[in-house]
Amino acid sequence: QVQLVESGGGSVQAGDSLRLSCALSGRSFSWFAGGWFRQAPGKEREFVAAISRSDFRTYYVNSVKGRFTISRDNAKNTMYLQMNSLKPEDTAVYYCAVRNGANLRLTASEYDYWGQGTQVTVSS
Repeated sequence: QVQLVESGGGSVQAGDSLRLSCALSGRSFSWFAGGWFRQAPGKEREFVAAISRSDFRTYYVNSVKGRFTISRDNAKNTMYLQMNSLKPEDTAVYYCAVRNGANLRLTASEYDYWGQGTQVTVSS
């Protein structure tokens, strides 16, 4: 049974950094492409970043380009989201997700397994 557990969220000031981790159990991470999504109060879940399975290609939503970095460590069965220069508009519950397949995807429905989410709150 595949399970994902996020960690690393918290409350920070604008301009601070956080690193989110997503630990996978039940199967090797090397089977999956991965992604991060977020959902702010009253808003729909939105794509943040994705990474492919083998060649580690990445893709970001425009609002986080240059500030966030997605990465993965297959040996540790973990995916990361390094978030720098955080802004109040980054406040949301952040979810990691993985999909069976090599290619990265931007749509939540294309992901097969999800974590429970971790809260990130950025104050001005």
